[in-house]
Amino acid sequence: MRREKNGSVLDSRKKNRFKVIKTVVQFAILLVLGYILFHVLVDVKHYAEPDRSKWNEDKGFIALSYFGVSRSGTPKLISKTELNKQLRALKDQGYVTISQQDVLDYYGKGKKLPEKALFLSFEDGRNDSGLFAQPLLEKYNFKATFLSYANKMGNSDRKFLQPKDMKKMMKNGYWELGSNGYRLTYINIFDSEGNFIGVKDENDLRNKIKIDYYNHYLMDFLRDKDMIPSEDRDAMEERISADYKLMESIYTDKLGFVPNVYMIMHANALGQGMNRLVTDANNTNIKRIFKMHFNRDGVALNDKAADIYDLTRVQPAAYWYTNHLLMKIRGDTGQEMKFVLGDKKRAADWETVKGAAEFIENRIALTSEPSDNGMLVLKDSERYGDIELKASLKGNVVGSQAIYARYDKSKDSFVRVAIDNNVLSVEQKKPGQAVELLLQSELDEVSWKETDLALNKATVYSQLETSTKDLTEESQYPVNIGNTRKVGLLFRGNKLTVTIDGKAHLQGKEIDSSIASGSVALESRFNDQNKKDLIYDGVFEDVKINALQQEGETGEQLYSNRFAGMEKLVSQAKRRFNSTIDWMIDSF
Repeated sequence: MRREKNGSVLDSRKKNRFKVIKTVVQFAILLVLGYILFHVLVDVKHYAEPDRSKWNEDKGFIALSYFGVSRSGTPKLISKTELNKQLRALKDQGYVTISQQDVLDYYGKGKKLPEKALFLSFEDGRNDSGLFAQPLLEKYNFKATFLSYANKMGNSDRKFLQPKDMKKMMKNGYWELGSNGYRLTYINIFDSEGNFIGVKDENDLRNKIKIDYYNHYLMDFLRDKDMIPSEDRDAMEERISADYKLMESIYTDKLGFVPNVYMIMHANALGQGMNRLVTDANNTNIKRIFKMHFNRDGVALNDKAADIYDLTRVQPAAYWYTNHLLMKIRGDTGQEMKFVLGDKKRAADWETVKGAAEFIENRIALTSEPSDNGMLVLKDSERYGDIELKASLKGNVVGSQAIYARYDKSKDSFVRVAIDNNVLSVEQKKPGQAVELLLQSELDEVSWKETDLALNKATVYSQLETSTKDLTEESQYPVNIGNTRKVGLLFRGNKLTVTIDGKAHLQGKEIDSSIASGSVALESRFNDQNKKDLIYDGVFEDVKINALQQEGETGEQLYSNRFAGMEKLVSQAKRRFNSTIDWMIDSF
């Protein structure tokens, strides 16, 4: 009995200790968040206005609009660390942020802009965007527009900033306000079984994986299960105008004014093949209420000839590395970019053949050229023959990440192991001949969360199209979903073994004797499933190469970018700490 009592006391002490630790961590998190919130909402620093008298350019401006920011990043929200790197890179390129009035004066009064002008914005009205972006705007003296949905004002959803907070944000000069509209609601919805669902608000759309067809509230007539309009022109115009009037009323009541800037949901639809009557109904209201409209997404540059009610912006995805953004801007503007390199010591081991690479601790982020590839070759590896190579491939599922062995540029020969859209391919190329496929195999299914899926497709469908499941985007892997595959290559003589996550997919396959030695190389390449983004970031982590001795045993280490010793312990501790903080924020 005494032993049981002692055990109970020990258990009680452990529980009490855990409660104390939990309370301390919670308190620390609240202090940090309180400090950040204080800096966001109180006039601690003020934006320093640029000297506009020195502006003399007439080449237009680029516009970037982030969906949202979080502490560590999600498939939808960019991490504050990556946002910091991207804004710092833009600052280093010489970009200067411009205000809404600067845009209005540029098109309305012919005033000039800085040589590299940037219109920066954050959409969706999320409070974490304000919290995490504010210190960075202060750091780089950037001005940004914060956009919201009117129907989120005054509700109980803690994710969204409220009018009193927005008013305080504007006082320090770093923020202006804009609107994404009244609400985010979908219409004419069909599920994957062909069932007609009709109209659903974003918060009521529970199972996005099974949604095959839909449109946004302002983008079409309301339709029935046969895709025949269920409202006439007058009803459609009245419904759409009512949405704009509600938005106008809420902003006037809660803020005292209606923002100048509008970014419609859904981009790239208004005036781009949708029903002309619906386009006209929107444009009538937009031009009555707003002074400018970013109608399109996908191209960053707005030149002098642009229509102020048909402006365009790029929405950097949460998974973009900094070089991805710079590569996109270079493609849109034709301006040269200074790509970020990261750890110069680690970068010195590699030669960049194409694209751009960032070396981040034990990770290599290799960004492809638009509609092309990116490639790195390991220096002094041209004589590699019998080797064992291990690496973790951590890029998004939709896109190609490849490892080359015995790559001989002069002979144009190699062995290539690639994973593209969850399909493993092993190929060889003999000198002077075409690429030969040795193996192609679909890998184990990748798991992902329904909450990671962003509905980004909208148009008008016929009844036939709603029953053709092959046309749905949601039957494929979403382009924003990441995954980790542990890849192993074992080259002994002319025999090749390939393992994925510890499972052998190719065992002792004979490789042509003409491919006897050569360099190790890494490659990234876009997949045309992602039609909105023709650039891809391959991510190679913990790359390790060892020579093989004649008897097949592992020999000398030829290359490694893995953490070791104290560096490894620090990295693991940091990862655990960040996971704990993220869990506490989500839970409390």
